[in-house]
Amino acid sequence: MSTANWTDSDTERAKQIWVEYNSTHDLGARKGEVAGVDPSSGQIWLGSTVVDIVNQMKIAGVFVPLFFFRIGYDTYLRKGGRRLSLAR
Repeated sequence: MSTANWTDSDTERAKQIWVEYNSTHDLGARKGEVAGVDPSSGQIWLGSTVVDIVNQMKIAGVFVPLFFFRIGYDTYLRKGGRRLSLAR
């Protein structure tokens, strides 16, 4: 599957796989790390960063798109933050 072929059902399947995995594994010590889920195979990759996971996949010869989760958080990345005002 290429990223161009990624569908909403792939996203939902990855979320379902993650919920099942998270409910059967104690990941408390890995809070803040990253999990990548392959919705086709159900394989889960764990690492400190996305780059770490991609490097693990390259070593294993696996080249598939993943859905990423930040362990212990509802969102992977939140956009926003402090806004600077240009008016003085």
